[in-house]
Amino acid sequence: MREELAGRLRQLRDLTGRSLRELARDIHVSSSSLSRYFSGQAVPPWPTVVALCKAAGRDPRPLRDVWERAKDGPRTSTAATLPVRNDLPHDITAFTGRRAELDALLGAARNTSVRNTPVVAIDGMGGVGKSALAVHAAHLLTVDFPGGQLYVDLHGFTPGRGRVEPAEALRVLLAALGLPPGTIPDGVAERASLWRSELAARRALVLLDNAADADHVRDLLPGAGQSFVMITSRRRMVELDGVQPISLDVLPTQEAAELFVESAGGARPGDVGEVLRRCGNLPLAIRVAAARLRHRPAWTLDTLVERLREGELAVSDVFEMSLRQLDPAQRRMFGLLGLVPGEDIDAYGAAALAGIPLANARSLLEDLVDVHLVQERAPGRYRMHDLLRQAARADDAAADPVLAIARLGDYYLSGMLAVKRLVEIVIPLPVMVSQPPPALPDLSGYDTAVDWMDTEWVNLVATFSLAVELRIDAPAVGLGQLALISHARRGGMAQLRHGLEVSLPAAERLGECRVLASHRYLLGAALMRVGRLEEAVPELEAARVLMAAEGDIVGEAITLLQLAEIRVYAADAEVAVGLLRQATALLPPHEAAAGVRVRTGLGQALVQLGRYGEAHEVVSEVIETARGLDRQTERMCLDVLGRAALGLGDARAALDFAEQAVGLSRATRHPVFEAASLTDAAVALCHLRRAEEATARHAEAMRLLEQAGEPHRMVRSLLPYAEACRVAGDRDTAARHFRSALEIATAHGINYLVSAARAGLALVS
Repeated sequence: MREELAGRLRQLRDLTGRSLRELARDIHVSSSSLSRYFSGQAVPPWPTVVALCKAAGRDPRPLRDVWERAKDGPRTSTAATLPVRNDLPHDITAFTGRRAELDALLGAARNTSVRNTPVVAIDGMGGVGKSALAVHAAHLLTVDFPGGQLYVDLHGFTPGRGRVEPAEALRVLLAALGLPPGTIPDGVAERASLWRSELAARRALVLLDNAADADHVRDLLPGAGQSFVMITSRRRMVELDGVQPISLDVLPTQEAAELFVESAGGARPGDVGEVLRRCGNLPLAIRVAAARLRHRPAWTLDTLVERLREGELAVSDVFEMSLRQLDPAQRRMFGLLGLVPGEDIDAYGAAALAGIPLANARSLLEDLVDVHLVQERAPGRYRMHDLLRQAARADDAAADPVLAIARLGDYYLSGMLAVKRLVEIVIPLPVMVSQPPPALPDLSGYDTAVDWMDTEWVNLVATFSLAVELRIDAPAVGLGQLALISHARRGGMAQLRHGLEVSLPAAERLGECRVLASHRYLLGAALMRVGRLEEAVPELEAARVLMAAEGDIVGEAITLLQLAEIRVYAADAEVAVGLLRQATALLPPHEAAAGVRVRTGLGQALVQLGRYGEAHEVVSEVIETARGLDRQTERMCLDVLGRAALGLGDARAALDFAEQAVGLSRATRHPVFEAASLTDAAVALCHLRRAEEATARHAEAMRLLEQAGEPHRMVRSLLPYAEACRVAGDRDTAARHFRSALEIATAHGINYLVSAARAGLALVS
């Protein structure tokens, strides 16, 4: 009965023609409550039903019986069995017109069937309001699709930015459904198949915005199920079978006039028809012109028409009209923002981009927001509409972007160096900032600095890629190296490796031996972290030679530490011990951080050799020094002490060390290292015969590593846990984890762990 009542209530909502927020305001009920009533999750009080009927102009009495049965009937479960996302952009303000198109969209969405997912493609010229219509409709349909609202901008027509290819779009969509990165296959066909399978079980809304053409979205379309897909594109999707097209033209004059008056903040004396003619009834052009009027209280419509008439501007020139009314500083900032490679920018980045004081940048950004040439998508964060980005680039097409992007790169470099000061990175990173930015946000606190890095990460990566493309070598190398800070914490060693590889020619062109040495070192370390031991060794050896030539004893010692870790991975701990003793001999007493790291590595090698007492002694001597350095160095010591304790037969002490290490990684927001310590805790719990707790710890470790997309670390977590299960007598669980380790290692070409997994599986088979 609840479903029947919910359906009737949704019909009333449609009759009102109001948005959820408007309806909630008019009948004095919260929008969240209305969402539950329309989706059948709750039965509204009778007065609310009466109020809905009144708003729709309908008699409530025929609904009384349905309401009574729903109220007294069995409750349906509202437990969430599938992850639900709402990724929709903010609904546009002053949405006007498009009634027929909106009704067609809502009707198509609400006539879904299990056999086939309906798809609507909205096409039209740039600036005609395709995305605005689709986003507005999607917000109205939120309660109809409880399986989630997924959105992806495919950037098919974004100036200066490559389109999002189907493989990447599918990865984003699958991740939005809650699939861990480690479970998403590599191939487009495999991802498309998984996408169709996952969506078949959901009633979700999917908005594929700004598609280049039919081929761009073909692999993104679901199959069977009760979901609904909207596509927007400047091209018609005639090649897609069964897709309902909705083609948008410019607004009818009456609707265009309503949009203009609403956007301008009210009517003004003068000829609105002439304004609309000059804007070609194009919604985006109307909004830009109306915004100009809104912020000029003394202007009449005739004043605006006069400005539009100057130069006999055509429709495509309406942006130029707005630009002509900018002063030189505003216009320069507008043109520079068109060069921004990322999704958005903050005031600090804009100041660096323009090479001006922060206060000036903020003022200019606010001016551009006022005239709708820039959008403030979130407090203090600014972006451009695609057409306006194109206009900005065309405004000064001959300008060389190198200097501006170099300044922007130096801003992100300076920010990452501020983060680095709060994170202990022992290897010297001689990053060069050519031009310090005018200002930086306050990055003195650890959490604030990490939040800044996470917020700017997409923009930082985009700036790095453009710097590589434009051969702006210092930012390309510096950002490529400092990316270690984020990837070591959150995962993504494969991405770090790729970035270091593509920026290696830039490091070579800089001609700085120390810069090249750190680059080769980081590339070798990244190769090791993804399990490519044979490829890692020559990079690390090359780095060591360069460091020795420069007299960089700390760098040489830490490189020996990495080479020793490779030998530990390869089950050759005797050689590792020799390398580490060589590294210890290099270091003077005052190099405490490097000394602790090397001693910790020595302890780990001794653990593998079964010399547990000696390992405990070596690390116990330096843990107090580690506590005075940083929490992650302390965590490394705790990891080794716990493994040594386990080898000595003290599983309780091992568990205590592991739990302390977990706490440190959580406090410093290092999920990858947290997973390693969780695995140690799970192993200790197995030895204590606390199987249920061990399973929970190990499951949490694997979840973190799946989210981080770290298959190498996943295998290195599975193998010791499987062995601990075997020792505890749980051969079935051990076999399952050995088998999983073998599958992952084989799939990702981690050759040295394939044999270890096979050997473990043979022991329990």
